[in-house]
This record gives sequence, C-alpha cells and structure tokens, in this order.
Amino acid sequence: MVVLSASVCTRQGKALVSRQFVEMNRLRVEGLLAAFPKLVGHTSQNHTYVETDSVRYVYQPLENQMYLLMITTKTSNIVQDLGTLRLLAKVVPDICGGLQEHAIHENAFDLIFAFDEVLTSGGYKEDASLSSIRTNLLMDSHEEKIHLALKQSKEDQAKAEMQRQAKTIKERQMAQLRNNMMQGGTGQSQPGYSPYHTPAPAIPEPPKVLAKSGMKLGGGAAGGGLGLGGNGMKKDVMAAMAAEDNLFGGTGAAGGNAFGLSSAPPKQTATPSTPLTLVMEEKVTVQMNREGAVESAEVKGTLTLTANTDAGALALVNVNKAQLPAQFSYATHPKVDKKAYETSGTLTLKGGKGFPLSRGVGILRWSYAGDDVAPLSINCWPEDEGGSINVNIEMELTRKDLVLQDVNILLPLGTTDAPVVESIDGVFKHDSRAGMMCWHFDQVDANTNATASMEFSIPGSDPDAFFPVQVGFRSETLLCPMEITSVTNSQSGAAIPHSMTKSFAPEAYTCA
Repeated sequence: MVVLSASVCTRQGKALVSRQFVEMNRLRVEGLLAAFPKLVGHTSQNHTYVETDSVRYVYQPLENQMYLLMITTKTSNIVQDLGTLRLLAKVVPDICGGLQEHAIHENAFDLIFAFDEVLTSGGYKEDASLSSIRTNLLMDSHEEKIHLALKQSKEDQAKAEMQRQAKTIKERQMAQLRNNMMQGGTGQSQPGYSPYHTPAPAIPEPPKVLAKSGMKLGGGAAGGGLGLGGNGMKKDVMAAMAAEDNLFGGTGAAGGNAFGLSSAPPKQTATPSTPLTLVMEEKVTVQMNREGAVESAEVKGTLTLTANTDAGALALVNVNKAQLPAQFSYATHPKVDKKAYETSGTLTLKGGKGFPLSRGVGILRWSYAGDDVAPLSINCWPEDEGGSINVNIEMELTRKDLVLQDVNILLPLGTTDAPVVESIDGVFKHDSRAGMMCWHFDQVDANTNATASMEFSIPGSDPDAFFPVQVGFRSETLLCPMEITSVTNSQSGAAIPHSMTKSFAPEAYTCA
C-alpha cells in the first residue's frame, strides 16, 4: 500500500488538516480534495472508496459533515487501506477530544504527529496501535524524570545554602554592629561603615541646632528641616553641627561608634587612687514582640571587689540587706562567709582571710525575671504601601525611675537605599553599606522624653525585613536598690576609702 495523503476535510472538500507522505505540490493536493465531493455523491455507508484514472479515495464519514479521507495509488491494497482508515478514525477523536471543526484546528499539529506514527514517509503503514501512539506522543522518559529530579534537588540545595550563608552573614553583621554600639567607641571607625564627613572649609559655620521633638528631618516636604543621614552638602553641614555641639561625642568619626553616635569614653588605664574598688554591674536580657509586649526579661547583677592595697584586702563590705526587695534572688561567692551576710549583710571571706590583691572578685550576685525588668518598650509598625514601606516606630520609657544615656535603637532596612524620614524625635544615622539605621538619644528620662516616635518610608515590599530591632543603652542607676553602707577594716574597724562604680546595660535587647 502507498498512501499519498491523509486528510480531515469538510463536505465541500475544504481541508481542515492534511498530511502528505510523498512529494506533492499544494495545487495538486487542493485539486484532488476539491474533486472528492463530486465523486463521492451521497452515501450512508460507514466507509467506502471511489476511484479516478490516477488515484483512489478511501474515506469514512465523520460527525458534523466532515470526512476522514485517504488518497492512495490505484495499486494499493484496499484491505490494508481500510485497516489504516479505521485506525485513523480512532486517532482523530482521541487526539482532538471531539469531532468539531474548532477542535480539529486547535489540535492540528498533534494530529499530524499522530498520522506520522501510523504512516511512514513514503506512505507505508507502521505496526502501531492506539495505545502505542498515545505513549509515543506523550514522549515520557524515565531518564528525563531522573535528570529533572536531580537538577531540582541541586537547585534546592543551592538555594538552602545561599539562604544559610546570607543568614550567617547578616547575623555576623548584626553582632558586630551591636557589640560596637553597646561597648562604645574604640578610637577608630570600623571598616565597612561610613562616618560623618569632616566639614569642608568652604562651608560657613552653621548655627547651633539640635534635633528636637517634632522637627521634620529629611522628609523633603515644604518647610521641612534638616536631614541627618543625607548626602553631599547636608551631611557636611550636619557633621559641622555635630562637631560644634558635641552631638555625637568625641572629636569626629574616630571618637564615635560605627554609626558616629555618642558612646562612653574609652577607658583609660590608671593607677587606683583608693585601697579598694567596688563595681556594681547589672546586665539585662529582654525579648519583646513587635507590638512592644515583653515575652521574656531578666536582669543579673554582680558586686565585684578589687583590693588595690593590703589594707583593701582586709575589707568588710556591708550592704543594706534589710532593705533589699524579696523578689530578687541573691547568692554569695562560695568563699564568702554566708552566715555573716545572712545575719548582718556583711561580705567578707571565710576564716578571716584577706581578698586577693589586684584581682576582681565577684562577692555577691543577684537576679530577677519579670516584665517590669524592661526599661524601654519598642513598638515597630512597617506597612506595605505598594513599592515602598512606611514604618512607624515608638519608644517608651517604662521604668520612670531610670535615666538612660546613649540610647541606640538599631533597625535593619533590608535595602541599601536611604530612608526618607517624615518626622523624628531625636536623631538618626543611616549606614547604606550595612543596610542599617540607628535611632539615637543622648539621654532618655521621665522628665524630658519618656516617649518618642519616628516615621520614615523606604523602597521595599517585605515588612519582616525591619526585624529584629536591637536596643543599646547605659545607665548609672540599678534596678536592684542595693547600696554599700560601709567599708571597714576587719582588724581595726577603721573605715577604708574606696571608689564605687555602678552600671546598668543590656546583654541582649531585641524586638522581633
């Protein structure tokens, strides 16, 4: 058998889809199809054939006045041709899902591929069935599935590793910024952070102005004020103002922390001027949620004694134990006479031994966990406005009995773009290279700025990028009202001169 063409055509001889298996030009194909309606007449048979002088038409009527038509040579085996026609009659509705004209058009290429599975080039029938045709058209490959699965697995592993590395880098940057912010300046600016520029000589001396509550900073609105953290001229002017009024402490970029904000002066090593040095230090750890509610808070304190001379080594330290709050937990050093402390609040070593010289010894510790430990409440509200994020952040002093210095609230921005600050209490600094923003107050107390707020907008679409917010500060007021009532010589009972230092600072203070 030699099949010249296989077609699906209308009753008028219009070809909906036609596949030629021998060399035939378009005019000859259209001419043969146009002659078919005149030859077939009106027939009700399921399938039949009609011949001309040169070709044979083998056809089967379909629904909606359509025909499945094969054009063969006159010498072709009619029995094989009818078998091929029956197979094609099953293929057409299986591929198209129906026998409508629009379905034939939509699946024309799939029909041509199916015809090629039934008939080879040259018009000879393949040994094919409907199920094998379906399988071949699906082109399902087990090897391809394995390859795609391996490829997807590698991509997932690469993404997971990328996210892990990005998280590690971000945590390292946050830890470095937090440590620098909380520990104070080191005498030089950290690499990777841009301090304020030294004002150029050509800029005239600006008036002494500090950012006060309610000032518009960097918003760009009509009548708006100065913008800390801006570029070019604004940055130079603000640097001059900061240097003149000692807004950020120290003597320029070298005297501040990574953000150029005020910090505790660097400690100077000096010979002790008293026989005894006492240090009372408290570290607070606070975890808040994004609405400002305290999820966990704990403070831990230590009284450290350093004997600078032999007289200081024989010290008896008395504290106001009777006035200490019961909600705190207290513990003495194992070598301290616990009985003497419990009865009279006296801290001394067991057996009348003296304290070691020139080495700090923690003689008393205390701790307390409760929501009232947190001195500051942070409420951060980022809102997606379609292409940009509007952030409102509020700070409230919840412990009115404290005075906090060098309060720094550190926000990740998720982008290197500069924020547009609409309103601010206090001042801010933007570090574009680290994608960080620091909101700074020289002092926070109950009388002047117990509450403060800031509003800014920045390009972005992820409100979660602004967390965790981290807080740093220092204070000379302790949460535990512990006082040193007297320091005397254990042998003579004479008073021993001593120096006393108190400090209260966060160990970790986050809002997430």
